[in-house]
Amino acid sequence: MVRIMDQKHIEKIAAMLKTMAHPIRLKILCLLQDKELTVGDLQKEVKTTNANVSQHLTILRNQGIITSRKEANFIFNKIGDPKVIELTMTMKKLFCNED
Repeated sequence: MVRIMDQKHIEKIAAMLKTMAHPIRLKILCLLQDKELTVGDLQKEVKTTNANVSQHLTILRNQGIITSRKEANFIFNKIGDPKVIELTMTMKKLFCNED
């Protein structure tokens, strides 16, 4: 017997995937897999403005995908949900093979 996810789970997953689906946000999540990074660190890697990175981080934070902490004048961002780390690692495995 195949078990179908209930509607609330489907809606929650769809909202999370929709949030992650933007190319800049997906790249940010890939960068945050292994470590915490500041907006400046992310901006250098993503190659866009600090304001643009901040907007994308806000969207990810509002969805509960990332968290942040302040240390002195810096705000460090990290993925707050281990399931998101596992999902991004699985996507890398499935779609980013160099074969």
